[in-house]
Amino acid sequence: MPQSRPPPPPPPLRLPRLDPDRQTWMRAPETLAVLRALSGNASDRGAADGALARFVGGCVRDALAGRMGAGADIDIDIATPLLPEEVTRRLEAAGLRAVPTGIAHGTVTAVVNRRPFEITTLRRDVETDGRRAVVAFTTDWTEDAARRDFTFNALFAEPDGTLHDPFGGIADLKAGRVRFVGEADLRIREDVLRILRFCRFHARFGAGAPSGPDFEACVARRDLLPQLSAERVRRELSRLLACDRPVPTLEAMIARGLLAHWLPEAREVAALQAATARADAAGRRDWLRRLAVLAPVETRAAAHAQAERLRLSNAEAERLADFAEPSVPFHPDLPVAARREALYRIGRDRAWDLAILGAARAEGTGADPTPWQALMAEAEAWRPRDLPISGADALAAGLPPGPAVGRCLRAVETWWIARDFAPDRAACLDRLAAEAARLSADNGADAG
Repeated sequence: MPQSRPPPPPPPLRLPRLDPDRQTWMRAPETLAVLRALSGNASDRGAADGALARFVGGCVRDALAGRMGAGADIDIDIATPLLPEEVTRRLEAAGLRAVPTGIAHGTVTAVVNRRPFEITTLRRDVETDGRRAVVAFTTDWTEDAARRDFTFNALFAEPDGTLHDPFGGIADLKAGRVRFVGEADLRIREDVLRILRFCRFHARFGAGAPSGPDFEACVARRDLLPQLSAERVRRELSRLLACDRPVPTLEAMIARGLLAHWLPEAREVAALQAATARADAAGRRDWLRRLAVLAPVETRAAAHAQAERLRLSNAEAERLADFAEPSVPFHPDLPVAARREALYRIGRDRAWDLAILGAARAEGTGADPTPWQALMAEAEAWRPRDLPISGADALAAGLPPGPAVGRCLRAVETWWIARDFAPDRAACLDRLAAEAARLSADNGADAG
């Protein structure tokens, strides 16, 4: 499928400029090492303007939006007219590690002090099928920008901070507007994942619910969403759920059928709003907890089916299942002793998860969340306890290695919990000796 080639709008008379001295990632020693490697030698292949390396995409967009992270977590992508083989040669000549992460699409990853830099040769789409593209390399920066999805992802910045904005992405970013480069319907048919990316970027940079012709184009092509791989869907949904204000976007997606195939359980937007506000206020943002609030299921089996559909990890699947049907109950109706035992067995963070889930669901249905709020405070105040004895103590008490050790330790643990974790090591050792003697007497009676 050929890609649209919209004529670029006239550029503004004066573009803003990134100040490298205010963008620490641009002046980082690792970044400078990569730039020196790429531009340090003469080449017979270069862009018409002579530029051999520009920052591109997300790092430029986020820097302009004032949302750049810090440290090694920043993703820095670099575009170049150099062919992948030349990129590799230059990196290695400079003593930098070059990893061929996507040679067919022109991508080489430079690794400097364990920090990755994705370097991609300028390219244009030759053929697309809705999931992947066949590309050809080019030396035309605008041609490369034209294959990118949204206008604010088609921004380039030179190492000195000079910006290049061929499709008006800076104005869109300032307006909180997500706009496709070119014809929206064609860009979606080139890569269906762009429907979810549109929604994710709106949740991150937009205001209120998504609307307008580009969103309507996404809705019109929602029937294509089932052809996506679960791994790609999971990546976009997790990022969307992690945004500052995901609820208006998710509500629109549910109403317009954009989640019907991949997350048909999604319905609890009021509960999600409550959970988001409470968790963010406590500094506990968590996309998987948000998923459990938004798309609740009733059983562990249903949660595992949901996790399999989205290709979640085993740990994520188990946590999702525990949201649905906790292996250890933790709710306001439990006696104090039972709540404290639950805190001991599942830990403060897991208990807090269950408490905020209950509070959010109560608020979402108009019920009183106060008992759940008290439970959140109880979980927050909990400090972990460790049984003062171990298997080594059981062996020292004369127990033979094997199941008897575990049985005696569990008996002492039950006794210790029932006394609100108060008995110290000496008391627990005395109890262990008594349990060992009882077990020995029981075994003797059985033998007789």
